[in-house]
Amino acid sequence: MAAPETVEELAEAVRAAGARGAKLEIRGGGSKAGVGAERDAAILDMRGFRGIVDYDPAELVLTVRAGTPLAEVQAVLAEQGQMLAFEPFDHGPIFGAGEGDATIGGVVAAAVAGSRRISAGAARDHLLGFTAVSGRGESFVAGGKVVKNVTGFDLPKLMAGSWGRLAALTELSLKVLPAPAETATRSIPGLDPARAARAMAQVLGSAVGAAAVAYLPGAQARVLVRIEGFAPSVEARCGLLESMFEGVEAASSESWATLLTLGGLPSGKPLWRILIPASQFPTVADLLDRVGAPWLADWGGGLIWAALDDAGLIRSAASQAGGHAMLVRAPAEMRRFVPSFHPLPSANAALEARVVHAFDPLGIFDSGRFAGRGDAH
Repeated sequence: MAAPETVEELAEAVRAAGARGAKLEIRGGGSKAGVGAERDAAILDMRGFRGIVDYDPAELVLTVRAGTPLAEVQAVLAEQGQMLAFEPFDHGPIFGAGEGDATIGGVVAAAVAGSRRISAGAARDHLLGFTAVSGRGESFVAGGKVVKNVTGFDLPKLMAGSWGRLAALTELSLKVLPAPAETATRSIPGLDPARAARAMAQVLGSAVGAAAVAYLPGAQARVLVRIEGFAPSVEARCGLLESMFEGVEAASSESWATLLTLGGLPSGKPLWRILIPASQFPTVADLLDRVGAPWLADWGGGLIWAALDDAGLIRSAASQAGGHAMLVRAPAEMRRFVPSFHPLPSANAALEARVVHAFDPLGIFDSGRFAGRGDAH
């Protein structure tokens, strides 16, 4: 295991691995270590890159070292009444670990966003710039520390969601936003998936201005709507929602914890993250109900979390709906044969391979974690 604390040490560790033909697995807090196939690679521990580099609340920009724990970043922002608007999703509880152990670099590298993603955008939309060390053992900088920044290729968009296959992030500049002055959650009960899909689309297309919209199925099936802003505005928009639907109820903000920890899903089954067009939500939900798979929906129906053993069924349903399914958690035997990422069409797989090769020509960061990512045909 290598545990560098400086860019120079990190670059040397990567070059040394290349010289001896070794593989490295970039790891921060380890909250997502259970994602992907088992691998034979040395751990590149990034927790030495920890701490706030620069934070100007007035400018709404935070520059932080990539190994800083998510909980620490959120605490610093909360002191100033600000937040990471994309509401980072924390994988720790999925694997039985504590909350907040993930590092900010790991959050961005995996591009994980919570329920507010539907209104505030994805992690990539808040990454202004970064520094990193590529698989060539070279340090490079992309983007900047201001919101309006033009530097040619938009590498921050590429790096967010790369899962450590391109480079090891060392420093991030993030756009942050003020936390809402007031938050209210309302529930629309008694809707089946088809009616819930119509209701969620109606809410999102209205002046309610929902920050988040989700659906919890089951005996107490309900659509959850989160409304944020200044108190008079929140009150008025809650009133508008109540005029649009019968039986709207006030609900606890704790209802959203189910979507952040997936506490409503069984821990003993493989866990899937299914991204689809929201219009296809009823079709996929109906399939999951027919096979008895527990599930939850977020992002207005565009994201479904499901617990199911049948990889072929899930992948086929996601593809037919125009989306894709990621295997997030599964026993080692299943992960050995079922790739975590949804296989790509030939053209996309070829493009991805060229991009990866440009950053990591020796395949140093190819730990085998995402084996099977390539051609779907």
